[in-house]
Amino acid sequence: MKFYHKIVILIFISNILSAQTSGLGTWNIVNVKYNIDKNWSVFGEAQLRSLSFYNNFHYYEYKVGGNYKLDKNIVLSLGIGSYQTYQQGGNFVSPKSNDEFRIWPQVVLNQSLWKLKLEQRYRAELRFTSDDYKNRFRYRIGLSYPFGKEKENYKPYQIGISNEIFLSNKEPYFERNRFLTAFSYKPSKAVTLQAGYLHQFDYKIDNKKNSDFLQIGCAIEIFRKSSQDKKSDDDKHEIILQD
Repeated sequence: MKFYHKIVILIFISNILSAQTSGLGTWNIVNVKYNIDKNWSVFGEAQLRSLSFYNNFHYYEYKVGGNYKLDKNIVLSLGIGSYQTYQQGGNFVSPKSNDEFRIWPQVVLNQSLWKLKLEQRYRAELRFTSDDYKNRFRYRIGLSYPFGKEKENYKPYQIGISNEIFLSNKEPYFERNRFLTAFSYKPSKAVTLQAGYLHQFDYKIDNKKNSDFLQIGCAIEIFRKSSQDKKSDDDKHEIILQD
C-alpha cells in the first residue's frame, strides 16, 4: 500500500476514535446479496442500532428485495421490510415507539469521475406505521475513492462520503438529513467490511435532534457461476453500506 494511502486510513480511523463514546451510538449492518445473472440479483439485510456505545438498543430492521441492472450505470430495486423502534432509556424498552412495514422502489445511478465513483440514489417509501400510512422520499448522493493494489478485478480499499435528505408530502416536509463518512476493506471478491461515522439530524417542529453513530457493516456477495463474468470498471467496488 502506498504511503499516502496509509495516511488517509490513519486519519480516518483517528477521527472515529476521537469521538466520545458516551455520546456515540452504534449502527450495525449485515447485507447478503445473491447474483442470479449479470442483470438480476436478490438481497437480504438486517440492522441493529443503539443510542449509546453498544448499549440502549432501540431499533432493528430486516428487509429483502430484488435488483435489476438496466445498464452499467442504472440499477432498479424493489424492497420490503420490517422496521421496529423502541422507547429510549434502556434496551428494547416497551411499548414500541413505532412498528412499521415498508415497501420501497428505488433507482441508483452510478457514474465514474476520474478515479472517483459518484452514486445517486432515489427512493420512495410507502410506510405502514403504528400511527398511520405515510409517504417519504429520499435522495442520497455519495462519492467514493477505491485504492490499493488491484486483484481479481477489484481494489481492496475504499473511502467514501455520502449525504442523504428525507422529505415527505406533509408538513414540515423536510424530515431528516444523514451524513456518512466511511472506510471499506474488501478481503475477497465476496466480502466487504466497513467502518464509518454517521451523523443524523432529525427535524420536527417541536424537537430538533442530532445523533451520532459508529457504523459497522459487513456485505457478502454470492455469485452463480454464470454471473462471474469479468466486471467493467464501473462495477469493481461496493456502494457504501447504509440503510
